[in-house]
Formats: sequence, structure tokens, C-alpha cells
Amino acid sequence: LDWLTPINYAPQQHDFISRRQGGTGQWLLDSVEFQAWLNADKQTLFCPGIPGAGKTILTSIVIEDLHTRFQTDSSITIAYLYCNFKRSYEQKLDDLLLSLLKQLAQGRLEIPDVVRSLHDQHEYQQKRPSTEEISKALYSVISSFSKVFIVIDALDECHKCQPKLLSEIFNLQAKCGVNLFTTSRFIPEITDRFKTGAWLEIRASDSDLRRYLDGEMWRLPKCVSKSPDLQEEIKDVIVKTVDGMFLLAQLYMESLTCKATPRTIKRALKDLPDPLNGSNALELAYEKAIRRIQGQELGFAELAWRVLSWITCAKRPLTSTELQHALAIEAGDLEPGEDNLQDIEEIVSLCAGLVTIDEEGDIIRLVHYTAQEYFEKIQSSSFPDAQKDIAVVCITYLSFNAFETGFCLTKNELEARLRLYPLYSYAAQNWGHHALAASTKVEQLTLKFLENQQKIFAAGQAMIASFPGYSERVPGQLTGVHLAAYFELNEAILALFRNEHWIDEKDNYGQTPLSWAAENGHEAVVSLLLDIGAEIESKDNYGQTPLLWAIRNGHESVASLLFDRGAEIESKDKDGRTLLLWAARKGHTSEVRLLLEMGAKIEYKDKNSQAPLLWAARNGHEGAVRLLLE
Repeated sequence: LDWLTPINYAPQQHDFISRRQGGTGQWLLDSVEFQAWLNADKQTLFCPGIPGAGKTILTSIVIEDLHTRFQTDSSITIAYLYCNFKRSYEQKLDDLLLSLLKQLAQGRLEIPDVVRSLHDQHEYQQKRPSTEEISKALYSVISSFSKVFIVIDALDECHKCQPKLLSEIFNLQAKCGVNLFTTSRFIPEITDRFKTGAWLEIRASDSDLRRYLDGEMWRLPKCVSKSPDLQEEIKDVIVKTVDGMFLLAQLYMESLTCKATPRTIKRALKDLPDPLNGSNALELAYEKAIRRIQGQELGFAELAWRVLSWITCAKRPLTSTELQHALAIEAGDLEPGEDNLQDIEEIVSLCAGLVTIDEEGDIIRLVHYTAQEYFEKIQSSSFPDAQKDIAVVCITYLSFNAFETGFCLTKNELEARLRLYPLYSYAAQNWGHHALAASTKVEQLTLKFLENQQKIFAAGQAMIASFPGYSERVPGQLTGVHLAAYFELNEAILALFRNEHWIDEKDNYGQTPLSWAAENGHEAVVSLLLDIGAEIESKDNYGQTPLLWAIRNGHESVASLLFDRGAEIESKDKDGRTLLLWAARKGHTSEVRLLLEMGAKIEYKDKNSQAPLLWAARNGHEGAVRLLLE
């Protein structure tokens, strides 16, 4: 089952439900809308809410309730997703569907045959199942239960694939009768999809807010615990002011922790924003938190800003250990700064309630999605050099002396390296993204790293360590030009070319830098490599050209560029599959149309005598079928 996806939402569920204040959320479970959803089949309950209303905690309460209700009934199961704007790298459509499939399969005593078949068909070739194959497997597994509940939190944070995800889920609901529970902010393109279903708006009730505030009173100065009247005043004012927003209550309580007397507490309560300010109240709360950070001693304030800049600009959520090591590195270091590590609890305490740790997964993050949006808005003025600073730390880390030995020969050796150097995986997978965002500010450091072949081998291996089957993938023959092409670092490619690095070097899968660029849709890189003489018809070990990779992955603009530069339109891979066959098989209608306009032969068949039309029809790609029939 781990072959399907390594992603596991259970730690997040455990962390969210552990943050629940006892008794909160019961209003939702007791509501008429929830009970109707619970007790009938093929039901949808859409629960939109304002930012900070407590949607995620309420989702965890729903999941906990479902597990408790049906834990003894093996014919009923639950699968759930927590969408997260910081996890877009692992929350593409297929990732989310595979996670649902994995959870549903875990509800069976034995691994379902359809899942075994997927594994056996694809694992040997180190390939992933298509969306159509995953959907068919989901349908098969869901049909083996009498009832299935699917719960999806924060659809609004699933930006790129949200429309397709909903379409897939609604199709499953139509075919199998699953019950769907979802939450989201009020986003028109999302709310429009739920016009015909049941709605229940999520707002923090006054009773839930009071329970929460009661549970947080211990954090305030002793003068509060000694005065029941002051406690009631704090609760009355905050409940009235936050207007149904749990997040504001949390931020306001945090702002009182540094007030030492009843007078200063009452003064702070009077300064809370008018609830009529709506969403602006969150920005005002964040601004006040920043002022508290700036009021600390200079060194502490600077450290807090570094923490906020790293968390805001990181390409994925960081563990607390990763952040500790990132903050410890200084430019020019040749080994980890073990004597420079900061205590993680002190790091959090310096950030005025804006940072929290998910204990179960050890993820350090901003307190809410709106905090991310706020800091992204002020990034250019508050930490304008964040991308450069992060790039320097990542490249410095990848350049440690320890990595002069190159790549690891075994999976165990690689895993030991990643444990010993906690930031290495993040640095290897993301240094180039930060270097690209930093523009020309890290060119020399980048070039020095890219010209060290052993360190490129080591970093390349860590970069692909998250890919399926990585234990068998030893990145022999990987070059600095490959990595520069992957991360779209055109200036670095030119510098390497001027320094006489061969631009058509193949990795151990036979792919050139041009092939990497085409596979990933990097049009500017493809153009540059062709301009300096890259071989346009180079084939990898499977007979795939750069153009075939572009077609296969749906990169129409790259495909058009390669066509214009003279790429062969009827090129075939080792299985006899043409560009048109790959486009039809994948359902890329734009690429199918482009190839037909370029005169691609529709009758060509692969080694198994299967034509493009058959592949398109078999995989359910109606648009591609129509184009081929025309």
C-alpha cells in the first residue's frame, strides 16, 4: 500500500483532534444537516466558513465521530484529505486520489485484487498508474463496502487540481453513492459546485469560544487566575469582538500573555479592533504581533524574522529539526553548525503566536493560511532578501565536505545520510527554486556547486529520493547542466557551456539536459539549449526524444517550439509508440490537435498493434477520441 503513496493524513488528524477543546463542535454533530447527511446515502454536506472559523478542527471532529460510530462495522469505512497550500507538491490530483485509494484499501482485511494488479503492472517498470486506472480502482474498492464517507478539508487550499478532484469525487458519488463532507472558504468557483447540495456554514459559536478561552486562561498572568471577574470580562470582550472567528480569539489571547496587571489587560481589551472591520481584523492582529516581535531585543527580533521568512518562503512545510539546522548555517560553513542550533521552543516563543508546531508530524508552520497570505503580501518590504538567504543556506549545505564522496551505493546508506544531515533532502530538492527566485544574487555560489561533480551526484540522488523506487535509482552520469536545466537556471547553463561542459551528456537513463527541460515544460531552457547546439533528436534508454517527453507530459508550448526547430513528428519509442499515440493515451487534447495539424499519421500502431484511437477510447478520453475520428 505504501507503493500507492507514502502520504499519511493520520498524523495530521491526530494533531488536529488533540487541539480540540473538550465539548466544542458538538453543535455540528447535533445539527439537522449533519444527521441527514449521516443517515442517508449519496449525500453531500458542504460546510463553508470565513477564514479562521475553525473549519479544520471541526473536520477532525467529524472524522473522529465517524470512526467512533462505525469502528465495529467493517462494511462502512472513512477516507479523508487535509488539503494544504504548503503541500501542493504532494497534493496533485493523482496523489489525492491515491491517498483515498490507500485508505479505503486499508479498510479491507486483505489487499484488494485491483490494488495488487496496479502494483504488479507498474512497480517493476517504476511507473505510476494513470488517473483513469486510479479511478477504476477506487470504484472497485468502494463497491466492496456498504457505505463510504469521504471527508475533504480546505478545498480552497487545493488550488491547481480542485476542479478535477471534485469532478472525480462527484463521479464516484454518482456511481457508488459515497457520502461527501467538504469545507472551504467562500470561493465562488467552489461554492458554485455545491449549489444543489446541503450547506451548513461554519462559524465559531459563542459557547465553543467560551470553552476555548476557559482552556487557555492558564497561559495568562497570575492576576487573571486570581480574579474570576476579570476572566469573565476577557471572555465577554473577546467573544463579542472575534465575531465567530476562532483564529482571532487565539491571537487575542496570545496578545494578553505579555500583560502583567489587570489595568494593562483591560487597556489591551479596549484596543481590540471593532468586529465590524471584518477580515481587516486579522491583518490588524498580525500587525500587532509584528510590533511585539520588533519590541524584543535586537538579536531575538532578527531571529524571529528569519524564522518567519523561512516558513513563509519554504517550498514545502519544514520539520522543526530542518528549521533548526537551516537557522544554524552561515555562509562558508563546511559542516553542520551543531554548535549554533537554537532551541525550538525558544524559536516559537519569539514569534508572538504566529508560529506553531504540529506535534504529531513535527511540522513547524504559520498559525493559519491567512498568515501565509499576509506575509507574502509584505514580503518585499519585510524580508526582501529571503530567497537569496535561503538559496545561500541550501547551496552551502549541499557543498559540505562530507558530500565529496558522491552518491550512496545503497538505500540504507542514503537514509543514514539523510538522518545525519536533516536539511539535506530539502536543500537538494529546492535549492534551485530559491536560486531562481534570487535572480543574479547567487550566481557565483551556484556555479561553484554545479561544477563539483561528486557533490552533484550526491545532491541528485537526494533530489530524487522522494520519487517512487528511488532505492534502485543511482544517479550516475548526472551533471550540473542537468540540474541547471531542471531548475530553469539559464545563466548557470550558459556559464557551464562557456566553461566547456558538454550539454548533451546523458544520465544513466539516457536523458540529456534538453530531455529534462522538455519533460518538465521549461520552454525558455529548451530554447536556450537548442540555441547553443543541443541535439534535438537525442533518445533515452527507452527511445524517447525530448519532443516525446513534452507530448507525453502535456507541454504544448514546448512541443510547438520543438516542432518549429525541426523535431521529428513520427519518432517512436522502444515500444513503437508514436507522439500521437502518447498524446491520445494521456488524453492531452491540445497535443492531439497539434499533432494532427502537423500531419501525424493516425494509423500507426505500437508493438502490441494498438493505435492512438484505441488507447484514447480505452482510457476514456472523449475529447481525444472525437479529434481522432474527425
